[in-house]
Amino acid sequence: MSFATHVSRKIRSTPAMWHIVDAKGQVTGRLATQLGTIIRGKHKPTFLNNTDCGDNVVVINASELVLTGTKWKNKLYRWHTGYPGGLKEKKRKNFGGDQT
Repeated sequence: MSFATHVSRKIRSTPAMWHIVDAKGQVTGRLATQLGTIIRGKHKPTFLNNTDCGDNVVVINASELVLTGTKWKNKLYRWHTGYPGGLKEKKRKNFGGDQT
């Protein structure tokens, strides 16, 4: 039985670029999807999902993101400490800062 072999491209055929993104006034989820596309490299025509072809991203003014709707009052952040019964949660309004 013969197996087909796969010859892949070089690991990094193009150098990673740096993107500086200003997050002032941007909606949190929409900015996250745009940044995810850049980090993964899906915006490039040479994208292959088994290679690292993404770029580097620097986000400035991240403290001035906008939450839409009632997320400022109702959004819950949950995490687990790793211990039994260690599920913790905190509301967004308890983190401090002002709603923009």
